[in-house]
Amino acid sequence: MVFGEMIRWGIFALQLTELFVSSLVHLLYGFYIFSTAVAGDLSQTLNELFFKSNVNIAVKEEGPAGATTNAGGLPPIVMVHGIFGFGKGRLGGLSYFAGAEKKDERVLVPDLGSLTSIYDRARELFYYLKGGQVDYGEEHSKACGHSQFGRIYEQGHYPEWDEDHPIHFVGHSAGAQVVRVLQQMLADKAFQGYENTSENWVLSITSLSGAFNGTTRTYLDGMQPEDGKTLKPICLLQLCRVGVIIYDWLDIPWLKSYYNFGFDHFNMSWKKIGLWGLVDCLLGKAGPFASGDWILPDLTIQGSIQLNSHLQTFANTFYFSYATKRTRKILGVTVPSSIFGIHPLLFIRVLQMSQWRHPSDVSPPYKGYRDEDWQDNDGALNTVSITHPRLPVEHPNRFIVNDSDCQPLQPGIWYYKIVEADHILFIVNRERAGVQFDLIYDSIFERCRKHVFRKTPQTLPNQVHQ
Repeated sequence: MVFGEMIRWGIFALQLTELFVSSLVHLLYGFYIFSTAVAGDLSQTLNELFFKSNVNIAVKEEGPAGATTNAGGLPPIVMVHGIFGFGKGRLGGLSYFAGAEKKDERVLVPDLGSLTSIYDRARELFYYLKGGQVDYGEEHSKACGHSQFGRIYEQGHYPEWDEDHPIHFVGHSAGAQVVRVLQQMLADKAFQGYENTSENWVLSITSLSGAFNGTTRTYLDGMQPEDGKTLKPICLLQLCRVGVIIYDWLDIPWLKSYYNFGFDHFNMSWKKIGLWGLVDCLLGKAGPFASGDWILPDLTIQGSIQLNSHLQTFANTFYFSYATKRTRKILGVTVPSSIFGIHPLLFIRVLQMSQWRHPSDVSPPYKGYRDEDWQDNDGALNTVSITHPRLPVEHPNRFIVNDSDCQPLQPGIWYYKIVEADHILFIVNRERAGVQFDLIYDSIFERCRKHVFRKTPQTLPNQVHQ
């Protein structure tokens, strides 16, 4: 009896230690990103202050309209960030995609809610491109307890977007699933006042470590494996929840303009809900974490299955997926494939995910579930989840080793390639990926510009078809 009690306390102590270490690592990484952005802005400001008088600078205003994104008749490439991500204009001059957007002249990097649900982000992405006030939908807004209308885009970043002017999308992590939900909304004509939308508004979707089928990391971080919706009482996500609520409640303008979790439509500012409103949010009686309208439930296996049950792979759209992996098998045991090659933020999670066992006293998330299928991972997502949509029904797919294996590309098929990389190798810090960074993004942009077209090949600038 005493021995069993000691074991339980020992396990609890280990769990608290792991929580402390994980929290510290994530906090330090967040501080590193924030301080890097601030340092970059300060450096730029000082340079302008001291050298502006000596240099004639021609400032080119970059408007949101499609004039710059559709020059030469080419459709823009829209790069959609993942969880905790940010678009152009946030965190100063820091680039979520580590400057990859500069490889092509017609690239858009929208800033969507970093923790808002897949559904809300898809709605925001539509209005970012077409313009107008974000409409989350009356029924959804009432069910989730937030305002129906959100941010106003005076002019869309690609207002001519339609079936004759389709778009290439590149999504990292949860951003890939956001684009899939948006395409389904277009097919379902889900935007009031836009009755002519269709799935053909999307020319191609490229996924980079895309979150298609959920991840076991959500359970390690604190989601309950029983339902994939609620949080464990003590976990990393509880700390995140409290921090986000306080951040939004304080509503410090300059800070939120620098980085925003995207929950403005929940009206959690102290100006609107007061002190007792803060208490209600912290106690789980109000806000996105109470209604479940945030991104983590969408990233559980159960949540992804629910989302995927309504999503299609369309016959006229081209699909390509880069599935990342940082594990290997040694004597039949899945372990991290490297020590120094995995980012410190992810190493513990790579190890934990490779050893994940679904609780034996909890029903599996789907029929036929096997732990071994979910052990290969990149520190954030399981590789089996990244390749292509496969739950609850597997979509048409083809595994390739080299990019040339899929040429000519056929629409309606998920081509996927396994890449040895962790989840954040191709974002934020370009130097980490080295030459692999250029190889990945060059292949993405080349595919969009040279190998993906519906009728006739696109005419590139300074190029005439023979």
